[in-house]
Amino acid sequence: MKRIFFAVLLSVTILTARAQVNPVELSGDILHLAMPGAAFASTLIWSEDEYKGTWQFIWAAGVSTVATYGLKYAINKERPNGEGHAFPSGHASRAFMGAAFAQRKFGWKVGIPAYALATYTGYTRLYANKHDYWDIIGGAAVGIASSYIFAKPYNKEKIAMSFGRQQNAYVLCLNLTFK
Repeated sequence: MKRIFFAVLLSVTILTARAQVNPVELSGDILHLAMPGAAFASTLIWSEDEYKGTWQFIWAAGVSTVATYGLKYAINKERPNGEGHAFPSGHASRAFMGAAFAQRKFGWKVGIPAYALATYTGYTRLYANKHDYWDIIGGAAVGIASSYIFAKPYNKEKIAMSFGRQQNAYVLCLNLTFK
């Protein structure tokens, strides 16, 4: 499963390559599309009941995209290079959404290298002088949160988290169900 995920990641990387002078920036531009592309392809390869994983991916990607661009235009933070709409980083948001989705679906054996690639994608945005650390952290938070909300583990473990208020206290509840 791990080999197929990374083979799909490599295939998407090759398909999304474009001519650019700086190889570090180019690799980030490729990875921010390849990470979610590989995660999406994995939902088609390992289809669950009526493509449940595919719909989970579509919701995670949609929420991540809407939240990222909504924040970009609402905040309109200046980039280090003088352009606008820096916060949060869209590259980091997409890369971390793909990494978190893969980790949630297939576990940490896939998640650790996926998060490493997403972290590298964030680094490429710093290297290219397009974002600062806060932009990357904000993008990562949006991407990870959207995947954790919608992606359910493929191995049938049930994980539920809820947040509520009882009288004057706030309650965070985590439920784990194993079959």
